[in-house]
Amino acid sequence: MGRENNTSVTEFILLGLSSNPAEQLVLFGVFTAIYLVALMGNVLILLLVSLDSQLHSPMYFFLGNLSVVDIGYTSSTVPKMLANYLSRDKSISWAGCLSQMFFFISFGGIECLLLGVMAYDRYVAICHPLHYGAFMSRRVCALLAAAAWIMGLTNSAVHSSLMSILSFCRGNVLHHFFCDIPPLFQLSCSDTQANQAVTFALGGAVILGSFLGTLVSYVYIVMAILRIRTREGRLKSFSTCASHLTVVSLYFGTIIFTYIRPNSTYSQEQDRALPVLYGIVTPMLNPIIYSLRNKDVKGALRNALARS
Repeated sequence: MGRENNTSVTEFILLGLSSNPAEQLVLFGVFTAIYLVALMGNVLILLLVSLDSQLHSPMYFFLGNLSVVDIGYTSSTVPKMLANYLSRDKSISWAGCLSQMFFFISFGGIECLLLGVMAYDRYVAICHPLHYGAFMSRRVCALLAAAAWIMGLTNSAVHSSLMSILSFCRGNVLHHFFCDIPPLFQLSCSDTQANQAVTFALGGAVILGSFLGTLVSYVYIVMAILRIRTREGRLKSFSTCASHLTVVSLYFGTIIFTYIRPNSTYSQEQDRALPVLYGIVTPMLNPIIYSLRNKDVKGALRNALARS
C-alpha cells in the first residue's frame, strides 16, 4: 500500500486560469495580445539600444538586459499556456515542468536584481552626477549585470535541484497556468520543510535584498530631489524615477506576497492570478514605461525610421 501511494508522477495537468471553454477563448485572445506587445516592445528596445550610439549609456545598457530577461520571462510560460487553451491535452512532462520552473524562477530573480541595479543607477545619476562616469563605468556596469545573471541562475538552479528530488503522490493536477514552486509543494508527499526554508532564505535574499536596495536608493533620491530649489527641476527629476518606481511597486508587491510567506497559506485557486501581474503584465509594461515614454528613445526611434 505504501509503495502504491509513492508512485512517481511523470506528468502534470495545467488547468490554467479557467476551465470554461468560452472564457478560455477570451483569455487566449487577451494573452496573445499581451505576449505580442511584450515581444515587440522589448525587441524594439534591444534594437534601438544596439543601433543608436546615443543610447550607449549605463541606463540603456541595463534596459537592454531587462528586455532580454522580459522576453525570456514571458516566453517561459505564455506559449505553453496559449497552446493549452487550444488543446484538450493540457499535460506537461515532469522534465518539462522542472525546466519551465527553472527558467521562470531564473528570469524572475534576474529581473529583481536588475531592478535594484537600475535604482542604484538612478541614485548615482541624481545624487552624484559629477562622479557618474566613474561610478558607472563600462566595467562596473558589466560586472553588475553579470552578477545579476549569475545570482539569478544560481538561485533557480538550487530551487530546481531540490524540487527534482521530491516525490509526488497527491495527484498531478495543478490549478495554475505553469509549474511554480508553491503549487508543486502542495502536491508533494515528501517533507518540503528544507525546500521551504531554502525558498525563504535564498528567494528572500534575492527578492527582499533587491527590494530593500531599491527602497534605500529611492530614499536618497527623494531627499536629493527635495533639495532642488526650482519646481521645474524637482518635477524633471521625479519624472525620471516615477516610472521605475511604479513598476517596482507592482512587481515586488506581488512577487513578495507569492513567495515570501508560509506554504500553508497558499491557495492554488485564489493565488494563481498573481503571477500574471509580475510574470506577464510587468514584462509588457517595462518597455512602455521605462523607454517608450523616454525622449531619448523616441528620438532614436525617429532616427531609425528616418534612416529606413
